[in-house]
Amino acid sequence: MRDWVLHVDLDAFMAAVEILRHPELNGRPVIVGGNGDPTTPRTVVATASYEARRHGVQSGTPMRTALKRLPDAVYLPTDLPAYEAASAAVMDVLRRFPVIVEVWGLDEAFLGATTDDPETLAKDIQHAVTAATGLTCSVGIGDNKHQAKLAAQFNKPAGLSRLTTETWQAVMGERPTTALWGIGPKTGRKLADLGLHTVAQLAAADPAHLAAHFGPTNGPWLRYLALGKGETSVTSTPWVPRGHGHENTFTQDLTDPAAMRDHISALAHRLAGETEGRPVIRVTVKVRYAPFTTHTRQAKLPQPTLDAATIEQAALTIFDRFRHDRPVRLLGVSVEYV
Repeated sequence: MRDWVLHVDLDAFMAAVEILRHPELNGRPVIVGGNGDPTTPRTVVATASYEARRHGVQSGTPMRTALKRLPDAVYLPTDLPAYEAASAAVMDVLRRFPVIVEVWGLDEAFLGATTDDPETLAKDIQHAVTAATGLTCSVGIGDNKHQAKLAAQFNKPAGLSRLTTETWQAVMGERPTTALWGIGPKTGRKLADLGLHTVAQLAAADPAHLAAHFGPTNGPWLRYLALGKGETSVTSTPWVPRGHGHENTFTQDLTDPAAMRDHISALAHRLAGETEGRPVIRVTVKVRYAPFTTHTRQAKLPQPTLDAATIEQAALTIFDRFRHDRPVRLLGVSVEYV
């Protein structure tokens, strides 16, 4: 008996929920995102079925790009309440097992388990989830969360894989650095500029050299990932966010500063009504200019507050620090709690 970390990843979750609701869509390319109209500018795919993914459509793909690749696909609007209900049903199933369940989102959770046969446990979980909800999940097994998260992606959908410290080098060594959880394309390009193309090369890199290029914290952390390390603790304590935010992407660029201020006010008021009694200590405003330049500014409040007018005024004051002579495609406001 030993401790393991399992990662449960629901397959094509939102699309799968929609197919359960509409069985006639089974086997067809289904794309979920925005209001369901793929011609709406600046909307992106939330989830695509595997039939759509075979044509290069995946989460984050612009809806208009998806339409060009798959004009005959089924396009559906996001239905968050339906996905929340389906997610809750899955998490209830997971809690029936002798594991610690740490929910990480609507479609994924980490499990802490003590067992001598993690594969059998994982298979039992997969069968139980499908029997209870009709959904399928892939499960990754590892010594830590990083390994388990990666392993869950190896054999989708409805797959099962193990990745441990013992097998890390053989499995991951020659893969690109972007295969690691936490390294995206931008960081991958920067690493490539330093001659670090593979996980093995990054693992062998000088921490001081990485710190010089990525900062004293982020640099060594990148090597930490390449060595296959990660968090081993799993907790069932609900995660409490330090802040909250909303943003609007506009189908047509805004050019009127007064209209921009109206949107900032509305976002701030919405956030003030969602604090759940947690005083706000800092306000941040985000502005994305056309075509795609993003700036953020923030301010700490003189004292914590729940007052909507104070939060709104702080957001507007911050917004006034931005330039207003360029078209704006996105506005966002977020708050940080005490």
